[in-house]
Amino acid sequence: MKTYLVIIGKNDKTWLNTGICEYLNRVKKYISLEIVLINDIKNKAKMPELIVKNKEGELILNKIPKNDTVILLDEKGKRLSSIDFADFFQKQMNLGNKNIYFVIGGAYGFSKAVYERSNYAISLSAMTFSHQLARLIFAEQLYRALTIINNEKYHNP
Repeated sequence: MKTYLVIIGKNDKTWLNTGICEYLNRVKKYISLEIVLINDIKNKAKMPELIVKNKEGELILNKIPKNDTVILLDEKGKRLSSIDFADFFQKQMNLGNKNIYFVIGGAYGFSKAVYERSNYAISLSAMTFSHQLARLIFAEQLYRALTIINNEKYHNP
């Protein structure tokens, strides 16, 4: 099994990139993780929100094989504690052959087609974060989940 993080657009904030890289490097001690970068849509500022979401949705769906597990990181998703997320991720890993795709959408969220294709949706918080900051928060939570699963000291309940 391999884990993927699908993201829209590059991050231009050095401090965020430093934090994201730190946690993603830590994660690689435990699992195989690959970033799938989808380039920003050109001239999207001039497009209606629905068109942007649909175009991004097509690009996301083109990157994910049909039988793999898709987990959206979405403000409308289920709220889990760090321990609950670790349990959820452990169960996903125990299922065996499927790859897992975590997806962070663009600024407008996900298209209807992406919601329909997803297997799960998880909320990172009741608060709303920029999609760039969500990358850092997710990277830290994934690392935290892996240390919980491995009974290591990083997480202190």
